[in-house]
Amino acid sequence: MTTKKIICLAIDDEPLALSVLKKYIASVPALELGGTCENAVQALQMLQEYHVDLIFLDIQMPQIMGTDFIRTLKKSPKIIFTTAYRKYAVEGFELDAVDYLLKPISFERFLKAVNKVLQTDIVAPDSVYHTNDIISESSNSSLYVRADRKMVKIILNDVLYIEGLSDYVKIITTAKTIVTKHSLSSLEETLPKTNFIRIHRSFIVAINKIDSYNADSIQIGKTELPIGRLYKKEVNRLLNLSSIAPAEPTADNHSKDNSGNEKKSKT
Repeated sequence: MTTKKIICLAIDDEPLALSVLKKYIASVPALELGGTCENAVQALQMLQEYHVDLIFLDIQMPQIMGTDFIRTLKKSPKIIFTTAYRKYAVEGFELDAVDYLLKPISFERFLKAVNKVLQTDIVAPDSVYHTNDIISESSNSSLYVRADRKMVKIILNDVLYIEGLSDYVKIITTAKTIVTKHSLSSLEETLPKTNFIRIHRSFIVAINKIDSYNADSIQIGKTELPIGRLYKKEVNRLLNLSSIAPAEPTADNHSKDNSGNEKKSKT
C-alpha cells in the first residue's frame, strides 16, 4: 500500500536552518522536499509553478516577514512557522498555522508538528504517524524508530519481544537488537494488538513467536520472560483464544462410561 507524500517547501534566509529542515524532512518517509527558498520572492514563484502541501516558514526574513507573506496568498498551503523569537507565536497562530517551532528545532519537536499535519485532509487517512521518534506505516507491517541518529525500519514480523529499560526500549528481532529512546507504553500504542501482547510492565511479546507458556512465564526461543501479576488475566484470556481446544472423548471412553453405568443400574 502506498502512502501519499506531503510535498514540502522550506523557506529560511539562514543556510544552517535550511540544512536542518532538509535533514529532518528526509528522515520522515511521508515527507518529500519540493524545494528550498531563501526569501519570499523565490517562494512565491515556486508556489505558482509547483504543487506544495506544507511550508516550513521562517518569520523574520529580509524584504518581507513570513507572516506578511502568508497574508499575500489567496490560498495558502499548511504552514509550520520556524523562528528564533517567541514574540511572533500569537500572530502565527492567528494565521491558522499548524504549529510554531522555536529554533533550535529538535527532531522530536519537528515530528510532533508533522503529526498535527497528518491529522488534516492533505494526507490519506490510512497514514499514521507518532511523535517521540516512532513512525508506524499504514500497512501495520513495519515501523520506523530513531536509533543511532537515524530512522531505522523494523519489520514487525521479525520482532520477537520488546523490553522496556527506563527511558529506553530494546527491540529484539530475529536479526538484530535496536535500542531507542522511548517509553514502552507509547510504543505499545503503535503496535497491532492482534500481533503483540503486553505481558509485564517491562515486556511486550510477539504472539506468533511464543514457543510455550504457563501461568507465570512465556518462552520465546531460549528466553524465558515473566508474566506480571497485573497482566495475567488479560494474557491468559488472549492466549487461550488461540490455544488448541480440548480433545473430544474417544469412542472407548464412551463405551466404558456406558458400561459402568449399566453395571450400576443392574446392581
